Amino acid sequence: MDYEFIKTRLAPCGGYCGNCFAFSEGKICELSKDLQNNLGNFDEYAERFVNLLNEPLFLNYSEFKEMLNYFSFGKCKGCRKEKCAVFKGCNVRECSENKGVDFCFQCSEFPCNNTGFDEHLQKRWIARCIKMKECGVEAYYNEIKNEPRY
Repeated sequence: MDYEFIKTRLAPCGGYCGNCFAFSEGKICELSKDLQNNLGNFDEYAERFVNLLNEPLFLNYSEFKEMLNYFSFGKCKGCRKEKCAVFKGCNVRECSENKGVDFCFQCSEFPCNNTGFDEHLQKRWIARCIKMKECGVEAYYNEIKNEPRY
């Protein structure tokens, strides 16, 4: 696997952008567009299915469609190209650039308190970076690329 490509999908913190809902080239965006295309003009059917199937759940179709539409328009180009679209307080990209490292585990100050993460994310960040350091960037990428992000 090409290291430079992996860096387009793995943020400096070790988070996998490819499975982030905000990532414009990610699976969630791609699958949401596919589902929209496959559903076509389901709106009128959803209304009919409330009575035909005696299923009131279809009354919520417009909210589902709105969420699906949101997921299909990922706006982020990835953590290496712009500030994180999900965690606005994240300092990792800027810090890694300043330190001249591709990933946090490569920094002599890792782990630090300069991430901007809350306690939960800080713990996940440390675990991800330690794992990446132990198994290597490519092996880490191959292991997590098909796992759900959330």
